[in-house]
Amino acid sequence: MTLPERQAELPLDTSHVEERRKGSFARLLRTPLGLGALLLLAAVVVLGLLEPVLSVHDPNFSSLKAVNTPPFSPDYILGADQYGRDIWSRSLVAINVSVISGLIGAGVAVSIGTVFGLISGYLAKRTDAVLSWLFNLVMTFPALILVMILYPITGGDYKIMMAVFGIFISAGIYRLVRNLVLGVRNELYVDAARVAGLSNFRILSRHVLYAVRGPIIIASAFLAVASIGIQAGLAFLGLGSSQLPSFGSMAGAAFLNIYQHPIQMLWPSLFLALITGTLVMLANAYRDSLAAPNAVPKKPRRHTAMPLEGDFNATDGGPRNAGGQYEAVGKGNLLTVRNLRVQYPQADGTYKSVVKGVSLDVSLGEVVGVVGESGSGKTQTAFSILGLLPRQARVSTDVLEVAGESIAVQDDRSLRRMRGSVLAYIPQEPMSNLDPSFTVGSQLVEPLTAGMSKKEARATILALLARVGIPDPVRTFNSYPHQISGGMAQRVLIAGAVASRPKLLIADEPTTALDVTVQAEILDLLRDLQAEFGMGVLLVTHNFGVVADLCDRVVVMKDGEMVESGDVRSIFHAPSNEYTQQLIAAILDENTTRSDPPASASLDLTKENAR
Repeated sequence: MTLPERQAELPLDTSHVEERRKGSFARLLRTPLGLGALLLLAAVVVLGLLEPVLSVHDPNFSSLKAVNTPPFSPDYILGADQYGRDIWSRSLVAINVSVISGLIGAGVAVSIGTVFGLISGYLAKRTDAVLSWLFNLVMTFPALILVMILYPITGGDYKIMMAVFGIFISAGIYRLVRNLVLGVRNELYVDAARVAGLSNFRILSRHVLYAVRGPIIIASAFLAVASIGIQAGLAFLGLGSSQLPSFGSMAGAAFLNIYQHPIQMLWPSLFLALITGTLVMLANAYRDSLAAPNAVPKKPRRHTAMPLEGDFNATDGGPRNAGGQYEAVGKGNLLTVRNLRVQYPQADGTYKSVVKGVSLDVSLGEVVGVVGESGSGKTQTAFSILGLLPRQARVSTDVLEVAGESIAVQDDRSLRRMRGSVLAYIPQEPMSNLDPSFTVGSQLVEPLTAGMSKKEARATILALLARVGIPDPVRTFNSYPHQISGGMAQRVLIAGAVASRPKLLIADEPTTALDVTVQAEILDLLRDLQAEFGMGVLLVTHNFGVVADLCDRVVVMKDGEMVESGDVRSIFHAPSNEYTQQLIAAILDENTTRSDPPASASLDLTKENAR
């Protein structure tokens, strides 16, 4: 049965309801704090927007008859000040001034600080050093004093003054975002996005920024409050246009009249407290709504047949993507590694070698296993090829060729062209390699949209989810990672890895975190997909049984060194290294090891045990 036919046979989805995560704004409305703060802030902003309609008098109009008119008098809702100006009309204009001040000050600071903080934290090295030095320099300047000094240059325009203020306070946001990104950039789902071929911009804007947005929202609210307060303070000191009402200038006028009519000080103070207080409460409520998703039912829908573009059968002897733009690699090595070395700096200034001169090859349609105990350096070897090692790692090699192209180790530019189309990766921790903030389907579709439409990418992923044995592809497609099991998550990652038809698949212990029955299913699935797509596979494992089940050749590693290599049957029949003998003996049960069967029978028994 073809994959489109399998998709077409999916029944009407009425047996369950989809659980989807409500939007953060919808969750915000369900909390009393968030709803109350939002309504109060919205009411104040609407008052400012309706100023032309609600104003009874011109905000700068003075009437000698109205001097110090008490509140709630006819035509003067909040009374008049000592100059006979309507406090209500002036308050409406002042609301707009405060809102615009907060938007400009916080907007400039957050825009500058977030953009450069993302770049600095993600790229690190020299870029981080230069940007950190620059923003540390900006942080040494007293923002308020500089705004006051530059007052004659700005001409008293509060918008320009707030923009200048935002520039000088952007260093705080930069440091916050940079430190948050440093903690996120090494997450496994970020590495998975890099291997999938996503650009740095896409990773930063979709995965990294999404993960650190909570603290940025809180900081933005406080920066808006600071900007509103600074503008009011400057106006209180007389640094601003005398023709533009603001809460600062109103408070300054009321202060001169505080002993005769103290209530005039109440109104600007009350409006300022209302705006700034609701901003802080709203930011905290929104941050909480981001961290506490709720699931709501979704209307059932029919699973429509979605034909898969392209041919999944590797009849031409090599993999190609749905558009057919990647041609099959000719006979020869897909991967060539010579004398790979990996070192890490120590506290005393020396370097510790964790991979010591490893050499290996993977040919088209071949499965090569890298086996060894934990700490043998096999994962470090795989990560060196993928370019996923930490930045402090010192990696060198005499030769590193992927699909006939020579690349430099840890050269992200060269590897970026390879990831997704040539190189693919299956990790050993499936749940950690899926971004918890997005649905499974959106994460699988994202890498494919660079070469096909979103509709085609969705059809491709749904067909692949069915191909890897997921019983309800549409439900899994719309689920979040926490809503699926570990075995299903591993199948999802396998589907994502083969979606772009890679030439070389690197699997890092893909069955380690799974139970025995699921392990056998995953191994069968990998075997079938490798034969179907004609991929070369580099399999990292600590289990010689998995090697016997899947691999054509094997490389045995210990303490970062390659101690033995050869075809699987020869290694199992006559292992020359004592360490290899110990690894083989560790997977066989008592009855098998002591009966001393022939080499062919031993290999068959080993495969059976692995299954």
